[in-house]
Amino acid sequence: MHQIDTKLYERQGKAVTNFDRTLPSPQSDLAQQVLKDPFNFDFLMLHKDARERELQEGLLNHIRHFLLELGKGFAFVGSPFPLNVGGDEFEIDLLFYHLHLRCFVVIDLKIGKFSPEDVGQMNFYLSVVDDLLRHKDDAPSIGLILCKTKNEVVAEYALRDVNKPIGVATHLVREIEEALPKDFLYSLPTVEELEAELIFANQDEEIQ
Repeated sequence: MHQIDTKLYERQGKAVTNFDRTLPSPQSDLAQQVLKDPFNFDFLMLHKDARERELQEGLLNHIRHFLLELGKGFAFVGSPFPLNVGGDEFEIDLLFYHLHLRCFVVIDLKIGKFSPEDVGQMNFYLSVVDDLLRHKDDAPSIGLILCKTKNEVVAEYALRDVNKPIGVATHLVREIEEALPKDFLYSLPTVEELEAELIFANQDEEIQ
């Protein structure tokens, strides 16, 4: 019912990807159909100036709804998932394993517009995951860059000469500013006010 209500048939397989050039058939076709655009996270409600960390925490707090939106076959591995590369520490936003594709799926969350530089970061993550985590019987790991908005042409150029399978899609999240009445909204504290209050409370505890 959820997929019907969110018009899955209009979103399925719509992500910008390079799967046709980086994955063998029929793996490429199946992987393309696994991704959608946009991903509908209407179970979340964030401020319009929310940060990537808040988006990530929101998805984890609603992991059941998140998995339903991702679709069949996704198994949650970890978030944030740590990677040690030559003594340097890195973190993947979300790591999944897809049971039908038989591969790891690395998800990088972006709260803003897609940038070509995001592809370089994802390419790095996939190289490390393939070397450190991928089993010899696994298919190549797939990357998904989830951003608020994207320029389709820019995304296609960014992926054109990349040899790792990467997809770019957008996410839809309800904004508190749109969902709540204005009179009620003005009475709510801002993110900065909440952070300042927490800092003050921690300092007060240390003094005591």
